[in-house]
Amino acid sequence: MSNSGKNQADTETILMALDQISQTIEVMTSVVGRLRSYMQQKESAALEKSRELDAEPHPDHIIH
Repeated sequence: MSNSGKNQADTETILMALDQISQTIEVMTSVVGRLRSYMQQKESAALEKSRELDAEPHPDHIIH
């Protein structure tokens, strides 16, 4: 195998690795986005539930 053939094979290997890294980053970005959305939904639901509980009369409070 000539030196230029080895260099071409090395270049192809590097390009394939870079493509795989790019695809991995895309998947990870998607997962992070979905996790962020999930956490924001959970936070919104918790805030809404907290507001509902604050609006309800508490049994230990006397309402006049």
